[in-house]
Amino acid sequence: MSVATTRAGAGVEGLVAPEPPRSAGRHPAVTLALRAIGPVLLLTAWYAATATGALTEDVLAGPQDVVRTFAELWADGQLPEALRVSITRAGLGLLLGASTGLVLGVVSGFTRLGEELVDSSMQALRAIPFLALTSLFIVWFGIEEASKILLIGVACTFPMYINVSSGVRNVDRKVVEAARSFGLGRLAIAREVVLPGALPSIFAGLRLSTTLSVIALIAAEEINVTAGLGYLMARATDYLRTDILALCVLLYAVIGLAADLTLRLAERVTMPWRRAVTIR
Repeated sequence: MSVATTRAGAGVEGLVAPEPPRSAGRHPAVTLALRAIGPVLLLTAWYAATATGALTEDVLAGPQDVVRTFAELWADGQLPEALRVSITRAGLGLLLGASTGLVLGVVSGFTRLGEELVDSSMQALRAIPFLALTSLFIVWFGIEEASKILLIGVACTFPMYINVSSGVRNVDRKVVEAARSFGLGRLAIAREVVLPGALPSIFAGLRLSTTLSVIALIAAEEINVTAGLGYLMARATDYLRTDILALCVLLYAVIGLAADLTLRLAERVTMPWRRAVTIR
């Protein structure tokens, strides 16, 4: 082999980019253990504080009392019914708010005319705290389920709108023009090009809206409720049952975490390429 051939081969090798090292995936058990550290430490501190008397029962019941109360309320059917009512309220409000925010976000982000017609009104309404609408909704819609679901829907609309409109505007315009050159109409471009391109922003808005649906649920269940977790909390307040109050607070957290986990799993299924850039 000649020197020139050797140098040429070395030059070719120098032009070839080295393959990046593959990072070994972390075992699921390790990931689960790392995620459990924080909750376990909080639970341990809670138990220690109640067991040593630093927190008395009239301030906060211990975790063992909360577990016992959970078993009692579940056995007599109060807790399953309360969970069913509260989850239904939050789900319907989230569906209403997220779908409204999705449609308005696509309209605002897809066309300049849509942005001019929609965005200024949405930005003005977004500045109003949704809790300030509680009294008006009672006057307009009464104290039945409609006012509660609409209040949750209003809270969920704006995070979805902001993320969707931003995601639609950031879709590559070259792809949109290419789709238009193939003869696709506006609706087809929005369905086949814009929405898939804005999918990460849609999921981000949906996760924020889901969190707000639980927060708004707590506020909505202060409106003269006769069922749901808010009703259990109101009765527990009258009798100073800190075990029931702590249980309801934990259940609100579990509902929010379960909904967020479901969305994260859906995001992984619909956008598997995003896992490739995750830093472990």
